[in-house]
Amino acid sequence: MKKGYWISLYTKIDNQENLKKYAETVTPIIKSFGGKPLVRGGKYENFEGENFSRTVVWEFPSFEKAVECHNSKEYLAGWDLAKSTTKRHMQVVEGFSTE
Repeated sequence: MKKGYWISLYTKIDNQENLKKYAETVTPIIKSFGGKPLVRGGKYENFEGENFSRTVVWEFPSFEKAVECHNSKEYLAGWDLAKSTTKRHMQVVEGFSTE
């Protein structure tokens, strides 16, 4: 089974406190669906294209589990904490392997 990935590219964060509350609230929810954090902000260098102020990547056991987590009422309630002051591109992507 191929893994699933949440990829969030943040374009605007107007309230860091709201984002912090969101992260504190949803982290245990995401982990309960098998989510594992791979990238969460941190140092970066932009070489091409639009510059995103923050990148977050979560790995899930499957694409289906990643979608299920995103669509859960628990996660969506958590996102309500930050969505009015945060803009992002967020997608769920199925993993790929050459092995």
